[in-house]
Amino acid sequence: MHAKTDSEVTSLAPSSPTRSPRRPVYYVQSPSRDSHDGEKTTTSFHSSPVLSPVGSPPHSHSSVGRHSRESSSSRFSGSLKPGLRKISPNDASTGGRKGQKQWKECDAIEEEGLLDDEERRKGLPRKCYFLAFVLGFFILFSFFSLILWGASKQQKPKITMKSVTFEQFRIQAGSDSTGVATDMISVNSTVRMTYRNKGTFFGVHVTSTPLDLSYSEITLASGSIKKFYQSRKSQRSVAISLISDKIPLYGSGAAFSSSTGTTTLPVPLKVNFVVRSKAYVLGKLVKPKFNKRIECDFTFDPKKLNVPISLQKACTYG
Repeated sequence: MHAKTDSEVTSLAPSSPTRSPRRPVYYVQSPSRDSHDGEKTTTSFHSSPVLSPVGSPPHSHSSVGRHSRESSSSRFSGSLKPGLRKISPNDASTGGRKGQKQWKECDAIEEEGLLDDEERRKGLPRKCYFLAFVLGFFILFSFFSLILWGASKQQKPKITMKSVTFEQFRIQAGSDSTGVATDMISVNSTVRMTYRNKGTFFGVHVTSTPLDLSYSEITLASGSIKKFYQSRKSQRSVAISLISDKIPLYGSGAAFSSSTGTTTLPVPLKVNFVVRSKAYVLGKLVKPKFNKRIECDFTFDPKKLNVPISLQKACTYG
C-alpha cells in the first residue's frame, strides 16, 4: 500500500462508503468588544469552525478563504458597539504612551502645586512670626518704659530754701540812661538752698530760671543757678548770687531812701524762680522732667546786714 495523495482523497470522498477519517478544524479568531468597565477595551476571541482545505475541492479553496475572511471581519465589526472603533495593537501602544505622558505631566503639575502650597504655608508663618516678634518687642519695650517713667516720677527731687544774706544794700541818688534824676539801688546778696535727688536709679541735670529779688513790681537784683548734675540718692548745697548795680527806683524808693545811703526801715522783698530738673532714665526715650516753682517772701532788716535771714518758713513750693 502506498500513501494517497490529497487529490485522490478528495475524489474518493463522496463515493466511498467507508467512514472517512476526522478532518482537522481551523478556528478563526475574531476580536469582540468587552464593555465590562466602559473605558478599557479588551479583545476576546470567538471560534468559528472552518472546513479544512483537506476536505474541500481544489476549486473552492480560494472561496472558502475569502468567505472565512469576510465572516471574520463581519463578526468582528458586528461585535463592536456603536460609536467605538477598532483598536489595533499599534494604536493601543501609541495611546498608552500618550496616556503615560499625560499622567506624567499631571503628576509633575501636582507636585509643583504641592511644593508651591508647602512654600506658601512655610513662608506665611515666618512673616507672621517676624511681625509678631516685632510687635511683641515694641509692646514689651513700651510697657517697660512706662513702668520706668512712672517709677521715676514718684521720686521727685527735694528742694529746701535755707537763707538769704545781704552783703550790700545801698541807695543813692543818680540818673537813668535817659538822664532822668532818680534814686538808684545796688544790691549784693546770696541765697542758699539744698538740692536732694531722691532717685534710686537715675541722676538729674539741674538748671533754673533767673532768680529775681524784687520790691513791689521792681526787680532789684537777679541771678541764676549754674547747671550741675546730681547723682542718684545724693544732695548738695547750692549758693546763688543776686547782684545788681544802680537800678533806678524812680518813685518806688522814696519810702526807704536816706541821706546816708542806707535805709533805716524794714524793706519787704520777694524771691521767685523755677528749678528745672531732667533725668535720662533710658536714654532720650525715658526722660522725666521735674519743675518746681519757689516763692519766698521775707523782710530785710537794715540792722542785720551780713546776717543770714532764714527762709525755711518763708517759702512756698509749687
